[in-house]
Amino acid sequence: TSNITTGFDVSAAVYSQNFSVASQETAPNGLAFNTDGTKMFVVGDSGDDVNEYALTTGFDVSTASFTDAFSLSAQDTYPDGIAFNTDGTKMFIVGGIGDAVYEYTLSTGFDVSTASFVDSFSVNSQDTQPHGIAFNTDGTKMFITGETNDNVYEYALSTGFDVSTASFTDAFDVSGEDGMPWGLAFNADGTKMFVVGAQADEVDEYALSTGFDVSTASFTSVFSVASQDNTPTGIAFNTDGTKMFVLGKGSDNVNEYT
Repeated sequence: TSNITTGFDVSAAVYSQNFSVASQETAPNGLAFNTDGTKMFVVGDSGDDVNEYALTTGFDVSTASFTDAFSLSAQDTYPDGIAFNTDGTKMFIVGGIGDAVYEYTLSTGFDVSTASFVDSFSVNSQDTQPHGIAFNTDGTKMFITGETNDNVYEYALSTGFDVSTASFTDAFDVSGEDGMPWGLAFNADGTKMFVVGAQADEVDEYALSTGFDVSTASFTSVFSVASQDNTPTGIAFNTDGTKMFVLGKGSDNVNEYT
């Protein structure tokens, strides 16, 4: 008999441990990691900033320690979602006050102390309560969750990871699963999409017959995180999907699952 771990399958998730971010942020909304999991980033609206943590063991939150913070208040006082490009030289923040995606450049990849504001893109025409954000691998597609219409919105970027070139293309309704979609993530090829539902306290999994095309999405599975948090907001995975991380606004924790 052997144990087989299946990546990016939320039905197989098991809670393992957590890490408190309460000393830095008491209203955490968004979560991201660098490529090897040795850096973790939490964005929240009590401090209106991005908090950076170092992990001595990649994707092991028990080894995390706070290192730095970068203020976002000049752009938005309700920062929700966070995402990076592949090498961490660009950072993207979803702002709930301006209903916009804010783009920053980082002179040193994944070092928020080197961030500077560049540009913004309004999503107000689609939703006035945007929360989560994700990109496809080359940044030519951007995805936003919106609570007003309970949709995942898809945008095309003519220049990868340049929000000034974004245009709305499509939307996918997730209201059948949760009326408060927040965090958003995909697997590597975009054939699986994961949405954190802050109303039902769950992670909803969808299959996409065409990678990173939300018009081809269909609901497949659900995993409750209610035992850990009653207001989950952010989500992230390690590279192969054998670890899942859910940020909780109720507990101010990053909860880790295998």
